Amino acid sequence: MLPRDRRVRTPAEFRHLGRTGTRAGRRTVVVSVATDPDQTRSTSPSAPRPRAGFVVSKAVGNAVTRNRVKRRLRAVVAEQMRLPPLRDLPVLVQVRALPAAAEADYALLRRETVGALGKALKPHLPAASEHA
Repeated sequence: MLPRDRRVRTPAEFRHLGRTGTRAGRRTVVVSVATDPDQTRSTSPSAPRPRAGFVVSKAVGNAVTRNRVKRRLRAVVAEQMRLPPLRDLPVLVQVRALPAAAEADYALLRRETVGALGKALKPHLPAASEHA
């Protein structure tokens, strides 16, 4: 489960993701990643923390189906947020479920979400040192 402080919650944050985010899509999901403006302006010494939000529209299915898809996506993203490189980046992540997500099992959702997340994160990763 994602704690409240690790979630994208406001319409302004979702708009920021839509306007400036890097997108990567698969058959079941579209992942957008954008730099978190709140954390880049912060002077706090705390480590940067990614935050995630989920969009599961009625096109995915009825309420039971949407909630099942949302729970699965939250579990996948929570797992990824504990691993490098995502855990160390001050980014906002939006995962939008597509209608095909309703029929997908957890393994497929996980595979496609992780793949799309990896692709969307590439521009946000620090450049590797050439002298290393």
